[in-house]
Amino acid sequence: MRLVTCRTASGDIVGIVDGDEVIVVRDLVPDAPGEMIGVIAAGEPLRTKLAAALRSAPAEARRPIGSVELRPPIPKPGKILCLGLNYAAHAKEGGNEVPDYPTVFVRVTTSLVGPGAPVIRPRLSEKLDYEVELVIVIGRRCHDVAEDDALAHVFGYTIMNDVSVRDYQRRTSQWTMGKNFDGTGPMGPAIVTADELPAGAQGLGIRTRLNGELLQDGNTADMVFPVPRIVTLLSQVMTLEPGDVIATGTPSGVGHARRPPLWMKPGDVVACEIEGIGTLANPIVDAADAR
Repeated sequence: MRLVTCRTASGDIVGIVDGDEVIVVRDLVPDAPGEMIGVIAAGEPLRTKLAAALRSAPAEARRPIGSVELRPPIPKPGKILCLGLNYAAHAKEGGNEVPDYPTVFVRVTTSLVGPGAPVIRPRLSEKLDYEVELVIVIGRRCHDVAEDDALAHVFGYTIMNDVSVRDYQRRTSQWTMGKNFDGTGPMGPAIVTADELPAGAQGLGIRTRLNGELLQDGNTADMVFPVPRIVTLLSQVMTLEPGDVIATGTPSGVGHARRPPLWMKPGDVVACEIEGIGTLANPIVDAADAR
C-alpha cells in the first residue's frame, strides 16, 4: 500500500495511491483517522479495511495524482532522526572513518518540504548539497526492542533528500545547523508499507540525479547499520512512536566530495529515487525568490 498526504483547501488529507490515481482514506473508511500518524497508529486492522474497500472504490472517489498537491507524507513527525556516515564509501569520500556506532542527528519539521516543492538555497550559503536517503517510518511504539523483533515495529519506508548546507554543517562538530535550514528537507512522495518491499528494505537501488545526470548510485544492502540494527540502537536510548521517521544515511557521490565540488543552484532539479518506493523530485530556488 502507498499512502500520501495531500493539501486541500480545508486542510491535509491522507490518500491511497492506486496506479496514477489517489483515493482519500476517509472516502473508503469514513471513521478512519484524518491524518497520517493516526492512520499509521491504527495498524493492520485499518489497512485490511482499506485494502478491501479499495477494490470497490467508485470512480467518483478517485482523482488523478497529478491533480493534487503532495505534502511530506508525515508533515510533522514527532521525531526526525538521521544517520550520517552509514555507507562506507560515503564515509571514506569525506575523509571519515567508518563508524562502529551510528552518527545520529535530528532534523526539525520546518526544514521539511513535499514532493515537487522548492528546496530553498539560503541567503547565507551557496554550498547546497544533495543526499538521497531511505527513510524508516515507525509503526508501533517500542523501547529497547530486540534486533530480531525490530522489523515488527516498522510501518513502511519513504525517501528523503537530506539536503545539507555544507559550510554550516562543518562550522562545529555538531551538524544540526547545516541540516536544518528552512525548506531543505524534501520527503516523499509516498510511504510504501513494509509488506511491499524486501525485509528491512534490503537490496534496493538508491540514486540521485541532478538535471538528469546520475550522481549517486548505491544499494541499501551497503548500509553499515541495516534497518533492524538502527531501530534497536535508537530504541535503546529513546522510545520510538508511530509516525517517527529515521533517515538512514546516503551513499557515495555527494557534491562536496567532488573535485571541484558540485553545489546545487537555482534552476536545478534534483531527483532522488529508491527502487520500489519511487522518485522524489524538487527544484532549487534562492531564498529571495521563495519569499
